[in-house]
Amino acid sequence: MDGFACEVVTRPTSAFTLAPKSWTHAEAATITTAGLTAWRALIDDGNIKAGDTIVTLGTGGVSIAALQIGKMMGANVIITSSSDEKLERAKALGADHLINYKKHPQWAEQVMEITEGKGADHIIELGGPGTLEESANAIKVGGQISLIGVLTGFEGALPTAQLLFKQVRLQGLLVGNRDQQQAYIKALETNEVHPVIDNTFNFEALAEAFEYQLNGSHFGKIVTVW
Repeated sequence: MDGFACEVVTRPTSAFTLAPKSWTHAEAATITTAGLTAWRALIDDGNIKAGDTIVTLGTGGVSIAALQIGKMMGANVIITSSSDEKLERAKALGADHLINYKKHPQWAEQVMEITEGKGADHIIELGGPGTLEESANAIKVGGQISLIGVLTGFEGALPTAQLLFKQVRLQGLLVGNRDQQQAYIKALETNEVHPVIDNTFNFEALAEAFEYQLNGSHFGKIVTVW
């Protein structure tokens, strides 16, 4: 992509926002994609409020940011992973309920049990076609599914019956605008929340960083520095 992985770029001043106070450059780099995407999904488009139940899939950058945002707003957060170790790390960050989807492939049943049959108010959908059916089963009537990731592929069956009968809002989205980013930064400062960085690579090892990401062992963000 044009402009990607450049050492120096030129942009208009309107393309920048101030980083949170006391944050490192590496921490600030997590804001513009993962953090901002989660913020827009939950706050601007999702309108979550205290007491809502959020399900976020996996423990990558967007999902961990969604966990942190959800807890800042007083929501109940359910997080899924295939690793019990990662789930325990998510619990330490405030996750209210943990689901190992390898042990419970039909994890929507666990969500319905946790919510006493109501379903989740909002689901951060990062799997795509391979997990969308479970998300449709786990969402409440009138709930919202934010389709952010396609880790299981770009095409697949759509659970139209569930989406229709439950009157679900299914929204695809990527990142957000400058005003949303400024609001996100203000919330981070107010709540003294910092991002979770799993590993840091030198700029020359960019390819290794992508390989590390592909193996799925990371928890939170991967950062490159030079």
